[in-house]
Amino acid sequence: MRRAVVTGGTALGLSACGSGGGGANEAVSADSSGGASTPTGGGSTGGTTTTGTGTARVFTHPGLLHTEADFTRMRTQLAAGREPWVSGLRALTSSGRAQLGRDPQPVVTAIRGGDGENFRAMVEDVQRAYQLALRWKVTGDTAYADQAVRYINAWVTTMTSLTGNGDRFLAAGIYGYQWANAAEILRTYTGWSAADRNACQQWLLAHFYPLQSSFLKDHNGTNITNQWANWDLVCLVGMLAIGVFADRADVYQEALDYFHRGRGNGASRHMVYARHPGHMGQWQESGRDQGHSTLSLGMAGYLCEMAWNQGDDLYGEDDNRLLAGAEYVAKSNLKDAAGAFYTLPFYLYINRQGTFTAVSDGGRPNGRPCWEPIYNHYVKRKGLAAPWVSALAAQLRPEGNTWLGDDLSFGTLTFSRDADVTRVAPTGLQAIVRGGAVQLSWWGSADAAAHAVLRAPAGSSTYTELTRVSAGGLPTWTDSAVSQGRWQYQVRALDGAGAVLSTSASAAVDLDAPLLLSLPLDDGQGTTARDVGGRQRNGALVGGASWGEGRKAGTKALALDGASGHLALPTGVLAGVGDVTIAGWVWWNGVNRGNARVFDFGSSDITYLTLLVSNDTTRVSVTNTTYFGEQSVSTGPLAKGRWVHLAMTLKDRTCTLHVDGTAAASITTMDLAPYQLGDTTQNWLGRAQYGQDPYFNGRLQDFRIYGGALSTAQVQALAQG
Repeated sequence: MRRAVVTGGTALGLSACGSGGGGANEAVSADSSGGASTPTGGGSTGGTTTTGTGTARVFTHPGLLHTEADFTRMRTQLAAGREPWVSGLRALTSSGRAQLGRDPQPVVTAIRGGDGENFRAMVEDVQRAYQLALRWKVTGDTAYADQAVRYINAWVTTMTSLTGNGDRFLAAGIYGYQWANAAEILRTYTGWSAADRNACQQWLLAHFYPLQSSFLKDHNGTNITNQWANWDLVCLVGMLAIGVFADRADVYQEALDYFHRGRGNGASRHMVYARHPGHMGQWQESGRDQGHSTLSLGMAGYLCEMAWNQGDDLYGEDDNRLLAGAEYVAKSNLKDAAGAFYTLPFYLYINRQGTFTAVSDGGRPNGRPCWEPIYNHYVKRKGLAAPWVSALAAQLRPEGNTWLGDDLSFGTLTFSRDADVTRVAPTGLQAIVRGGAVQLSWWGSADAAAHAVLRAPAGSSTYTELTRVSAGGLPTWTDSAVSQGRWQYQVRALDGAGAVLSTSASAAVDLDAPLLLSLPLDDGQGTTARDVGGRQRNGALVGGASWGEGRKAGTKALALDGASGHLALPTGVLAGVGDVTIAGWVWWNGVNRGNARVFDFGSSDITYLTLLVSNDTTRVSVTNTTYFGEQSVSTGPLAKGRWVHLAMTLKDRTCTLHVDGTAAASITTMDLAPYQLGDTTQNWLGRAQYGQDPYFNGRLQDFRIYGGALSTAQVQALAQG
């Protein structure tokens, strides 16, 4: 099967996952990318559709949460009397919703939220349709398939409207993915006619998909940080499921595109706010409560599993970003040997809803049955260690059903599998310089008893073992004993006797603050600004950018007109960077209003590191949740009409803003180092991520980025050059 990595305790007693009220209309981003336009036309009953580029896509059927191979595995293991499949089937057959005899209860107008709310009727019937279809598929008893078909047909022929307050978007996502999954199982049942299947496709496209797409485009007219990750993710999981079941490649692709590069909190790079050492991914809703954290995580797992069954590896996106978040959420809901909840690292998180400083105790421990697809993919399919996910999945096994109706459940039966691979080498080894030390993180091997960390001089094959980390420990270690120079690291998986099972690829690091980008900005002609730092990260002059008078007689500088001129730099110029120095010479003509940017490295108005100037302030800010979450250091206004040397240094969490070689302001609480922002795609000199903010009016010269925090003396030397 094709695998394409797309780049770029008790549950809470609630099911409505409200955004917490309205919000001001959001600022407009300079990022013009968005979801695909709303598709028109009907769905196909076949397995092939044509994308907007004219490329035919063939969907696998059944191919949502469960494939035919999955059903074969379930039946085979049940016939052999193996656990945990037997216990998983027992959980299904003991469910009150998996029984025959109850008639469908469809309504003409389904309402979630507001007056006349009646969505519980849909919850009951869609859960019953899925459980009965699943029971038919593993037992072969067609009485269950016939009853499931009755539920689907009754709703398709009766319900003509899905409405309510803002919660209608939740209904469209949650029940949309569930109806699609039940129907996808039944599409192989000869007792369900092609005409009825086609009617179900059209019903989902007419009443569920438009709400999902609308929400992801404008978030119900609110500021984008007003909406928690679960809102996006339920719409995404519903959209992708409908795309597959209805054979609509455009709908399916719309979901993939948003997950990869959407602006909202359910997109891959935002659902995990930041990664702590050991690839522990702080989940976007972790400061809110555990019921919603597990809801959004569960939806993300379903999304990735369905995409996997169609050949797209969202699980592996951004070095297993979902697993990073899953490990964090799982550990948040587990207790240590003393019976206390674990304390997790937590970066300050601020959005439209408020300020959050720690993992929330709300609703914990949460026993949502959402862990089996995540556990079985990463541990059984991929052979990676996931100790916290493994522990929580084991604690909740066999997964049953909850009354809430958000989850399809019964994952122990449907997702359990024997290991597909063994002896997988540690992967994802990351070496980040923070505070002058080397912070290592990796993904461990599922079959290892421990992992050894080794170091060698750059270019050498002779490694020295530094430490060993037990398989149950966090896969991280900080090398504080090394100082200057270039080094490389390896991690080796060990068995119980200490023998090497496998070895990771090497990760290199340079502790001498290497020059990552050097733009003299004195080219004087053409539309390219040369990078002379050796990495060929040349800049492109855009709009009203030209060449003007430089700092010294006879030299040139980049001239920006304050209207459209800016310099565009390549994607990922700050990828993998922890400690950093960004410096350059600036001649500013001033601004009539707002904040102009000397530089702005980001991917949208959600994620950026910027140095901005206004009539009141000079400020460095970093955020991964729009202006609400900016962590900033600032000083007075920048002098106009003369050359000024500006530099910012970040060493661990200490950010210092230097003006003409002098430290003008500093803070010790800047959590987000550049690598936390990912491979930023909009890296600009003179232009803001916010489309309404002014362009820079003036000149720039000798712009540099160093992979380390320069000392005050080194910054002073730059300012005297």
